[in-house]
Amino acid sequence: MPATNALRRTLAVMAALPLLTLAACGYGSEAEDDDSAKVAAGAKKIDGLDSVKIGYFGNLTHGTALVGNKKGLFQKELGATRATYAIFNAGPSEIEALNSGSIDIGFIGPSPAINGYTKSGGKNLRIIGGSASGGVKLVVNPDKVKSLKDVEGKRIATPQLGNTQDVAFLNWAAEQGWKVDAQSGKGDVTVVRSDNKVTPDAFKAGSIDGAWVPEPTASKLVAQGGKVLLDEASLWPDEKFVITNIIVRQEFLEKHPKAVEAVLKASVETNQWINANPDEAKTVANEQLKADSGKALPAEVLDPAWKSITFIDDPLAATLDAQAEHAVKAGLLEQPDLNGIYDLTLLNKVLKAAGEPAVDDAGLGAK
Repeated sequence: MPATNALRRTLAVMAALPLLTLAACGYGSEAEDDDSAKVAAGAKKIDGLDSVKIGYFGNLTHGTALVGNKKGLFQKELGATRATYAIFNAGPSEIEALNSGSIDIGFIGPSPAINGYTKSGGKNLRIIGGSASGGVKLVVNPDKVKSLKDVEGKRIATPQLGNTQDVAFLNWAAEQGWKVDAQSGKGDVTVVRSDNKVTPDAFKAGSIDGAWVPEPTASKLVAQGGKVLLDEASLWPDEKFVITNIIVRQEFLEKHPKAVEAVLKASVETNQWINANPDEAKTVANEQLKADSGKALPAEVLDPAWKSITFIDDPLAATLDAQAEHAVKAGLLEQPDLNGIYDLTLLNKVLKAAGEPAVDDAGLGAK
């Protein structure tokens, strides 16, 4: 069914949005003095590869990548094939890096994965695993917003037009019966697109009344006197929804399945360790954040943020499908064909070897 003129305009604007730059190159870099990340003596290369380039965000919702990097678990499974890392600020730049071959595998949110898959006609990436669920909250100024109905008429920040949290907030607002123009953000609620790095300053200055944001930004706002009005997890079945996936370039998956399997094995091992050692894992993730950004999170931000995230291997495919439908309803996406976006074959192989149950692709697997 052809798109309306308004939807075409929206999509054209989204396609023209500039890609954000890398926060730091990260290629070939490892945490200083981290002996666990060194190549073990006698180790062999996988698939003859010199390196596997892994991308992730400097966010706690990418805790699997942070911990796996810091503890050298990806390097351990890759043997003499060097694990190198690139740190990103936003999904579009990571998708561009994947498309260009600057990275091979990436940790990323659902909306960029959906957009990247559909814009390439289903040819550039596959989701090969899950990483995290939850960790997204609506935090408000309690002096201005005392209940959910009070959100009407207020200025609420989201990280970026069409990103995962932006779509979630627009969908929630629509369910309240409020009308908002998705592109401009104007309506019964004003949506202010604000980078997570500057949102705390905007909140402190009073230029926004609240924000629908991921961790650790949500807990930063709470530390400034904000109040959690809604945890997005409460809106989903079993309080689980995908916040971070693992994606791979399709060409890399086809040519180097052993390397992909090694990364997935490391990811599963990392999540097992995180869940068995939550306090130590929190510290390790914060150490890697400091190595990547030069700044660690204070305890009053780190502790509540970490508790709200569930590290999970299941990509929760049905929730990604629902998120795509929310974007369609908001007018930010044409009805997508997501058939083939998942290939969970190697993940289920790794899970079986680890004695864990298989995970489901909600009928959206590669045929």
